[in-house]
Amino acid sequence: MNAIFKDDAVGRKIQVKWWSSRVAIYGALILWALICLFPIYWTLTTSFKLAPDVMRGNMIPFVDYTPKWKGWESLGLSPRLIGEVSTVREEFLKRFWNSTVVAISASTLAVMLGSLAAYGLSRFNYRFGFMRNSDISFFFLSQMILPPVVLALPFLVLYKSLDLLDSRIGLILLYTLMVLPIVIWIMRDQFQGIPVELEEAALVDGLGIWGAFLQIVLPIALPGMVAAFILSLVLCWNEYFFAALLTSTDAKTLPVMVASQTGSQGINWWSMAALSSAAILPLVIVAIFLEKYIIKGMAAGAVK
Repeated sequence: MNAIFKDDAVGRKIQVKWWSSRVAIYGALILWALICLFPIYWTLTTSFKLAPDVMRGNMIPFVDYTPKWKGWESLGLSPRLIGEVSTVREEFLKRFWNSTVVAISASTLAVMLGSLAAYGLSRFNYRFGFMRNSDISFFFLSQMILPPVVLALPFLVLYKSLDLLDSRIGLILLYTLMVLPIVIWIMRDQFQGIPVELEEAALVDGLGIWGAFLQIVLPIALPGMVAAFILSLVLCWNEYFFAALLTSTDAKTLPVMVASQTGSQGINWWSMAALSSAAILPLVIVAIFLEKYIIKGMAAGAVK
C-alpha cells in the first residue's frame, strides 16, 4: 500500500515538474515574442498619433489616445486622400518601386551567383596561391567585416566614371556584391549536406554535371536558397548608407525617404512611423508566405 502511494507521489511530482518546465519555456517564448514585436507595435501605433500623444508616450489606442490619420495623411494614404492626387504619395510609390526593384533584383542575382560559387566550393578542390577551398570561403565571408564607409570614396569615384550614380542598376550591382559573401557561406553549408552519391547516381543514369545540378541538387537545396534570398532581401531592402551616398533623385529608396522625415521643428514622428510601417509591410508578407521554406532551410542547416 505504501508502495502505491509512493508511486502516485512520484508520478505527481514528475507531472508537476513537466508542467512547470512547459510554463517556464512558453512564458519565456511569449515574453521574447512581445519584446521582438514591440518596435513594430510602437511604429504602427505612432503613425496614428498626434504630436501631443507622441510626446506624452501614449501607447494604447482608444485608451490613452484617439487614433487619427495624421501620419498617413502626410503620405497621401489616408482614406480621405486616397482618391485625390497627391505628390507625396507619388513620391512614396516611386521610392517603394525603387526599393522593390533593387532589392529583388540584387537578391535574385546574388542567390544565382552565390549558389554556383558555393556548389563549386563544396564539390571541387581549388587552389589559388596558398589558398584552398576553406581559405577562399573565409575570404568571401571576411568581406562582411569591411565597414561600408571605407568603400564610400572608391565606389563614388568608380560610379561617377561609369555614369552609374543615381541609377537603379548601380545599386543592384553594389547590393549584389554586398550580400554575395553571406549567400556563398549559407549555400556552401547547404550543398555540403547533400550526399555526393546522389549526383554520382544521376551521372550513371546519363545526366551531365549541369543536369545533375539542376534536377537533383537544386530541388534539395531550395529551402536553403529561399532562406538566403530572404536574408539578402532584408539586407538590401533596409540598406541606407550607399543609397544615400550614390543616389539623389531618380534611384532614391525607402530608407533614404524615411530618414528625410525631418522638418524645421524637429522630426515628424507620425510621418516617419507611417512611412516605416508601409516599408515593413512587404517584408512581413514575404516572411508569412515563405515561412515554411525558412523553417526547412534552418532545419537543413542552411543558416548555421
